[in-house]
Amino acid sequence: MEKSIDRDTLSVTKQKTHHLSKTLTKWSQILPISVWMLLLVVIPLIYVLVMSFMSRDFYGGIVYKLTLNNFAQVFETQNLMIYAQSIWIGGLSTIICLIIAYPFAMFIAQKGPVSKTILMALVIVPSVSNSLVRLFSWVTLLRKTGIVNTTLEKLGIINHPLAMVYNTNGIVLGMVYLLLMFMIIPIFNSLDRIDHNLIEAAEDLGATKWQILKEIIIPLSKPGIFAGCIMVFIPSLGYFFVSDVMGGGTSTMMGNLIENQFQTSRNWPLGSAISVMLILLTIILLIIFQRRGGDMSDLGGR
Repeated sequence: MEKSIDRDTLSVTKQKTHHLSKTLTKWSQILPISVWMLLLVVIPLIYVLVMSFMSRDFYGGIVYKLTLNNFAQVFETQNLMIYAQSIWIGGLSTIICLIIAYPFAMFIAQKGPVSKTILMALVIVPSVSNSLVRLFSWVTLLRKTGIVNTTLEKLGIINHPLAMVYNTNGIVLGMVYLLLMFMIIPIFNSLDRIDHNLIEAAEDLGATKWQILKEIIIPLSKPGIFAGCIMVFIPSLGYFFVSDVMGGGTSTMMGNLIENQFQTSRNWPLGSAISVMLILLTIILLIIFQRRGGDMSDLGGR
């Protein structure tokens, strides 16, 4: 009888020890990431939120006095015009990225495992190099005295150099070039998960390629499309360096407005308030994405 009790006690002790060991293992994996996220994401966001309610003195110093005046300035007419222009450029860049990315992602999804890996690597590898270096390369190619205009003039195709950079077109080109990858990846993930048996069944029933695309492929890839649009549109509002390099400072976007408040105007509270509004816009779009049945994993690849 005592031996039976000892065995039961030993079994319970082993189970508790095993459970404790698993718990410690989980915490050892979660804790470093949690601390990292707390220090580099949560605390900075809280700081920006608190700063948006502070005041500013005549010399640009921070006055720790609560005020809502910063959020009133966010909706001034001149700022609203900048938001409208940013939304226009961001929306146009998103549409162009979608038009280019969808057929390309569909092309990759139809390939074998090795070809998919190679093609996706070709999509991702350029992002390893510095974004500014790549943008200045475009400027070198497309400016009025650049390689493209010089070549076209020598061939007699044009009489005067084309204004391909230092304007809105240049900004859109830069946005599309830098953000196209973020449209391709989620769309590819959605297309790659589609059951090919559905397509084969539709073909057997006499459906045309257009009907298959319209009735099966596009509806099933909508989460990836919406995820890609979010991943392109939101960054395009904040990529101030694209406007500086490709637009030559001719157009001011939300990112430029925020940068100017911190760097030039020394109005950190207003810059923080605009940043908070941009964060809220991001959160709203993510909520809409989830409520429409989107999977957050589509926003970060597989």
